Amino acid sequence: MLIHDTSLIFGRYVRQTLRSRFQIFFGILMPLLYLFFFGPLLTGLPLGSTGDSWQVLVPGLLLQLALFGASFTGFAIIIEQSTGVVERMRVTPVSRLALLLGRVLRDALLFMFQAVLLVLAALVMGLRAPLPGVLVGFGFVGLLTVSLASLSYALAMKVRTPQEFGPVINSLTMPAMLLSGLMLPMTLGPAWLDVLSHFTPFRYLVDAVRDAYVGSYATAHMLYGVAAALAFALLAVTVGTRVFRRAGA
Repeated sequence: MLIHDTSLIFGRYVRQTLRSRFQIFFGILMPLLYLFFFGPLLTGLPLGSTGDSWQVLVPGLLLQLALFGASFTGFAIIIEQSTGVVERMRVTPVSRLALLLGRVLRDALLFMFQAVLLVLAALVMGLRAPLPGVLVGFGFVGLLTVSLASLSYALAMKVRTPQEFGPVINSLTMPAMLLSGLMLPMTLGPAWLDVLSHFTPFRYLVDAVRDAYVGSYATAHMLYGVAAALAFALLAVTVGTRVFRRAGA
């Protein structure tokens, strides 16, 4: 029943997304702007990392896409609460876990599609990366999306208005972006900042994807990145499921 219910919810939100081309393509705009206008500035600079500048920047942009995109998915729940959609779902026998999984799997599919478009644009700009490494990057995007979307929906169930939701998300995503080294390796900064960044789980994901983009798979960065991504996803889905069950949504 869980698989059946999840597929129903997933199908509903996929159809809803396909009717909105604006949502599909506009979400990738910010990473593309970084790619086109920031990427050329890094060419030839000593970035203190293996690989060229594109192999450093593109993995960060992929995870930036998931970080900012998935973190704001909770706005949809707030809108659904205000229009009575959530209230109608409460009276159905559909699994509460399915109500969460159907949404986050749709989000993962959407952002992985956008990630494919981003990588294709990066290839035109000069990126060269092994196919297995690119696929590993897509896997991390999917896991990070599931994690952050679950927490975003959980938070949205606790607040009542977009005015409450937006500032909380901004106050969390901006430090995460700055401390994870999405744009540039944290090793370029002072030692204290590099140490502080290790308390951010996203740092391990970024380092793992950068290793994958230069063809290094059996590394400590990859091990830590996979462990952090899986642990974060398990924690986030658990928290999201508990919130949905308690809310009766």
